[in-house]
Amino acid sequence: MNAPVTPRTIRIHPDDNVAVVVNDGGLPAGTALPGGPTLVQAVPQGHKVALTDLPAGTAVRRYNVVIGHTAVDIPAGGWVNEQRLVMPEARSLQGLPAPQPPADLPPLEGHTFMGYRNADGSVGTRNLLAVTTTVQCVAGVLEFAVERIRKDLLPKYPNVDGVVGLTHSYGCGVAIDAPDAIIPIRTVRNLAMNPNFGGEVMVLSLGCEKLQPERLLPPGSIPISDERQGPDVVCLQDEKHVGFMSMIDSILTQAKTHLERLNARQRTTCPVSELVVGVQCGGSDAFSGVTANPAVGFATDLLVRAGATVMFSENTEVRDAVDQLTRRAATPEVADAIVRELGWYDAYLARGQADRSANTTPGNKKGGLSNIVEKAMGSIVKSGNGPIHGVIAPGEKVKQKGLIFAATPASDFICGTLQLAAGMNLHVFTTGRGTPYGLAECPVIKVATRNDLARRWHDLMDVNAGRIASGEASIDELGWELFHRMLAVASGEKTWAEKWGLHNDLVLFNPAPIT
Repeated sequence: MNAPVTPRTIRIHPDDNVAVVVNDGGLPAGTALPGGPTLVQAVPQGHKVALTDLPAGTAVRRYNVVIGHTAVDIPAGGWVNEQRLVMPEARSLQGLPAPQPPADLPPLEGHTFMGYRNADGSVGTRNLLAVTTTVQCVAGVLEFAVERIRKDLLPKYPNVDGVVGLTHSYGCGVAIDAPDAIIPIRTVRNLAMNPNFGGEVMVLSLGCEKLQPERLLPPGSIPISDERQGPDVVCLQDEKHVGFMSMIDSILTQAKTHLERLNARQRTTCPVSELVVGVQCGGSDAFSGVTANPAVGFATDLLVRAGATVMFSENTEVRDAVDQLTRRAATPEVADAIVRELGWYDAYLARGQADRSANTTPGNKKGGLSNIVEKAMGSIVKSGNGPIHGVIAPGEKVKQKGLIFAATPASDFICGTLQLAAGMNLHVFTTGRGTPYGLAECPVIKVATRNDLARRWHDLMDVNAGRIASGEASIDELGWELFHRMLAVASGEKTWAEKWGLHNDLVLFNPAPIT
């Protein structure tokens, strides 16, 4: 006979009037919660239970933040979900708290990783040949060429980790002179110079596209050293190309030159300050803000203490925490930049007749997140507890150390693409519902929020933060574990996504018109 299940719930703050059910499979009606009410109905795992009677119109608090008001009377022990809540209005971007940043965290010394030093001073965690494209029209040709490079050339260059084609849907049929066109253009430009590509810039062009190579990479936009005078460009419409295989041969000939230089590189000992880490969550659930994201936040603080750069993003998933962001801004200028970027994104959503509520997915709600307010409170904790040192707009390259708000859309693929363009050389991705997300350009460490997900997806999740909810580990312990895993992966240890060869396409953010 099975032993009775001990009911487990998590209440984030003493003033919260709801708690989250921890038990796999949820809890049935009639379950008496330790020190709390008896469930009047079944409550699924990750969903909220009312700890007191909540008459209609009552403010529901989680994280000691009002995440909504009850639309109906909910008795103590009742299920609190999205159908029973009215979402509050977005926090105004006027009258926000002035910066009152926490003190800089004490330095953390003595930790290193084995990385690839680049001529421009950046450091890669992988040694990859990347081929940039100016237009989507060449994607099929590049896919064919990449397979040939992978099969015929890479075995001759054992120090090169792989080859990636930086394909995208931009380049032609677009209003390339529109003001917002700078976002996708600088994104493609900065992608080409990601630290994991070793400064070897190779471009594949069609010839007639709007985004000409000289516009994508004008003189001075890339560091030039040795005998190189600019990016190597293969143009498919050049008259010298007679037949398809002539194009492929040109691409492979150029690739050999870059592969020879990449193959000569060796890993060397580098301080943690050379890491540029992007943190992101996708397929979120109610445990994201309880287990995985707090552990990532603890690791974020460790990285910043060690002098690294950490980017947190996802505009709509921090918008409802804007007062926390401006309060943590290191300077008034940083606070103003946060407001500017979030205000721009508010206007962008309004042009599309949408608002922040469009963010939450059916999976988010099934996992217990009632609305974007609740989701934002759990998302923001990935940023840790330190001051915010800087802000970058979409497609920009990060140029400073510390904690950075990279103002990107929340879409997993667009956010990842923009963080790569910013210079990310290591990615940390938390998930509760589960997603096989990965990037070919950068290692992605996947962190599961729940034990059940880590068990079922045991060969896709790299770290199990569900142990926090089950009481097997603390946030601090998981944070240190993740920190050490990051150093190992940065030094060459493969993630599950890399072992399986899983990766998502790059997706540009293009708010400009398409013609």
